[in-house]
Amino acid sequence: MKKMSDKLPQGSIVALISPMHEDGALDREAWLRLLKRHLSAGTCGVVVGGTTGESATLNAAERDWMLEAALDTLSGRCSVIAGTGSASTEAAIAQSTRAADLGADAVLVVTPFYNRPPQRGLERHYRAIADTCAAPVILYNVPSRTAVDLDPGTTIALAGHPNIVAIKEAVADMERVRTLRAAGVMVYSGDDPSAAQAIEQGASGVISVAANVVPEQIAELCRLALAGEFKQARTLNRSLESLYAFLSVEPNPIPVKWMLAEIGCIGPGIRLPLVPLASHFHEAGSMLLRTLNANTSVPESSEVFNET
Repeated sequence: MKKMSDKLPQGSIVALISPMHEDGALDREAWLRLLKRHLSAGTCGVVVGGTTGESATLNAAERDWMLEAALDTLSGRCSVIAGTGSASTEAAIAQSTRAADLGADAVLVVTPFYNRPPQRGLERHYRAIADTCAAPVILYNVPSRTAVDLDPGTTIALAGHPNIVAIKEAVADMERVRTLRAAGVMVYSGDDPSAAQAIEQGASGVISVAANVVPEQIAELCRLALAGEFKQARTLNRSLESLYAFLSVEPNPIPVKWMLAEIGCIGPGIRLPLVPLASHFHEAGSMLLRTLNANTSVPESSEVFNET
């Protein structure tokens, strides 16, 4: 995967949540604040409307506005990647083409979920998208959510397409990362706990959920690992293990949205069928936030809402 991959960022890319009011309406002011926060935190890219952004519940107008606002706010200082995957190839083509027309730096296309295509179907799906979309295509493999695994052999075959430039690999398998890198495939980790290890094996960074909460720390983790300072990267990674664990106590993005609401970055909104974090996790979450606030730069509520 050479071609357009040299235009992609290396480091921390946040899988950005979609902020919502309590009634579920998109919180546009909070979206702009989140973008500015990541710009100042050293995040090198944002994913708009991905899984963490509740992509399945966003309508076309919301997707367009969020993408256009991100492109305008970040103004080339931070890469903007649009989540455009679908279980339907036709829908994925339409969403990817639309994102490219609006100016997205790349599109992130998750494997078609639920219908479980075989590998030859996955290959035809991605080739159809890449043949049509003008923006660089990043494959996204997350079998725990989609019930289909994009095999390394299929990924490597797809890498020959001039418009398929990388993969977000959420399988925490370092042998897989090594195999893909040996074949010249640009890899982003899609698994926060093993991201530093994946970068040691040649990955170019992480597309991170945790970066929503601690953007500076994930940016620094990537910087250290990419610079070959693996001992320091491992030490920083260990300090974040409790956060990684908490972010999986219920399905993503339930815990991360609760944490961001607790520190005042966003309101409490989340859309059905997702629901707010179960109350019995709140005490542990509050204790974790106090620890993070003492040891990192997790912002106070007033600090976030006074941003301009």
